[in-house]
Amino acid sequence: MGKKLAKDRVEIKNAIEVNQEQIKGHLNELVRQSVEETLNGLLDAEADRLCQAKRYERVADRVDTRAGHYERGLQTQAGEVELKVPKLRTLPFETQIIERYRRRESSVEEALLEMYYAGVSMRRVEDITDALWGSRVSPSTISELNQKVSGKIDEWRTRPLAGSHVYVWLDAIWLKRSWAGEVRNVSVLVAIGVGDEGYREVLGVQEGMKEDKESWSDFLKSLRGRGLKGTELFITDKCQGLVESVGEIFPEARWQRCVVHWYRNVLRTVPKTKWREVAAMLKAIHAQEDRPAALRKAHDVHKKLLAMKLAKAAQIVREGVEETLAYMSFPREHWLKIRTTNPLERINREIRRRTRVVGAFPDGNAAVLLVTARLRHIAGTRWGSKLYMDVKRLENRRETAA
Repeated sequence: MGKKLAKDRVEIKNAIEVNQEQIKGHLNELVRQSVEETLNGLLDAEADRLCQAKRYERVADRVDTRAGHYERGLQTQAGEVELKVPKLRTLPFETQIIERYRRRESSVEEALLEMYYAGVSMRRVEDITDALWGSRVSPSTISELNQKVSGKIDEWRTRPLAGSHVYVWLDAIWLKRSWAGEVRNVSVLVAIGVGDEGYREVLGVQEGMKEDKESWSDFLKSLRGRGLKGTELFITDKCQGLVESVGEIFPEARWQRCVVHWYRNVLRTVPKTKWREVAAMLKAIHAQEDRPAALRKAHDVHKKLLAMKLAKAAQIVREGVEETLAYMSFPREHWLKIRTTNPLERINREIRRRTRVVGAFPDGNAAVLLVTARLRHIAGTRWGSKLYMDVKRLENRRETAA
């Protein structure tokens, strides 16, 4: 009797466990369906907003009509859902839902590389991928996953460049890497530009080893080989190897020396007690209405610096001021954005912040991959989707010059 009662209890327990699993699976499916329905509802609402009318609704304000849809999978915490993305007959359907997914995907890939290069344990990577994707990645697949992520990032880094890029900013980021048991500096060369529609783009990333002429020449040749064209102005610091390479590989383009870097070069030769006064004098040069006025102001500044017994500063102003005025040949509305490397410097600060967790990279390629991952993420945010400048003003300048 006792054995039969114990057997019945075991069978009841097993039945309850099976039922619990069934209930859990059923609830998960309900959640997944709910997420899928909600996202598709948001997509339909976004299409209605673009058309300015609901589907099949006949109103005078309608500006477009539906043209079916296409299906796209989206991985969520509740599981994979199937999105039915509407297509419109004339207007482009650019949904923020898909854009958020792209940014999330690239951010996760970047996080995996960060963890890998920072020496995070396999068990910790499993836990983190579970939190990010809703599923655990086994240790046996982490290496393969990193290879796939690296391949995808490198493919984006070396993609063909479409259209023209009238303005291009160039700079290098210095990071640490291991080399024969020692930690040494490695430079990562970065180029961003403004396309013919006025939006910013990340154009290239490449290991530089040293920030010398050979490294910059290889980088610029690779950019040209991938399709960089139509560049009228390169904005950089005065790195001698870089300036020479720009002149040789893009002889049709002009060169703008970063105004901020030039100020710093002058102030290094000035006592700290005179910094504020001299900085105001230098800024007054670039506050002039045109190039001739700026050159006249620079002549006055040169004389004043000599009177202040600051001969070295006066020499830098006299010899270098014209290199900082190339931007004045372009539309006035663009001046603030093209006279310094600040647009690239801000990105470089973000890259340094994100790569600091790694410390020393195992090699230069690892540094390039992680920098590229961060830049790809930045390019997918508002940074790359917000109109940066009206490049049509350049056409007006060309017509006026003609």
